[in-house]
Amino acid sequence: MHHADLYNARAKHRPAWTDRNHNATDRRLADGRGVFSAGGKRDMNDQGQEKSTTASGSLVGRVLLAQLGLSVVLAAVFWGMKGVVAGYSALIGGLTCVVPNAFLALRLIVPRRDPGPGALVRAAYIGEIGKLALTVLMFSIVFTLVRPLAAGALFAGFIAAQLVTFSGFLMRDNSLKEVKRKE
Repeated sequence: MHHADLYNARAKHRPAWTDRNHNATDRRLADGRGVFSAGGKRDMNDQGQEKSTTASGSLVGRVLLAQLGLSVVLAAVFWGMKGVVAGYSALIGGLTCVVPNAFLALRLIVPRRDPGPGALVRAAYIGEIGKLALTVLMFSIVFTLVRPLAAGALFAGFIAAQLVTFSGFLMRDNSLKEVKRKE
C-alpha cells in the first residue's frame, strides 16, 4: 500500500480516530482537509466528491474583501488628511498586497486534477513564489511609473492590508467554534 493511499484526500472514510491525543496534522489528514487548508473542511457528497468550492473559498474571499475594503477606507482617510497623492498612494499600496494574495488564494482553492497532497504542496509553492514575484513586480511598476508618490502612505496601505490576513485566522477559529457547537 502506498502512503498516498492512506492520505484519504477525498474523505471517503470517517476519521481513523476520534480521540484528541493525536496531533493536529494527523486529525486534518484523517478528516480529509489536508495539511494546507484554504478555508477548512471540504463538503463531500455520498460518492466522495467535493460538493462545492464556495464553502472552502468563503473565508478566503472574506479576507480578500476585508483587505480591499480596508485599503479603500485607508485611502479615503489619507486623502482627507494628507491630500490626493497620499490617498491614491495608500490605495495602490493596498492593491499591491491584495492582488498577489488573490493569486495565491486562487492557486490554493481552484480544484486540481490530482487531489493528493503532492499537488496541493506544489500549488502552495507555486502560489507563494508567484505572490512574491507579483509583489516585487507591482512595487517596481509603482516606483517607476507613478509620479508623484507618497511612499509613507504607499507602505502604510500595503502593511495595513497585509495585517488583515491575520483576521482570517480569527474568522476561521470563530467558524470552527460555531461548527463544534452545532455538532
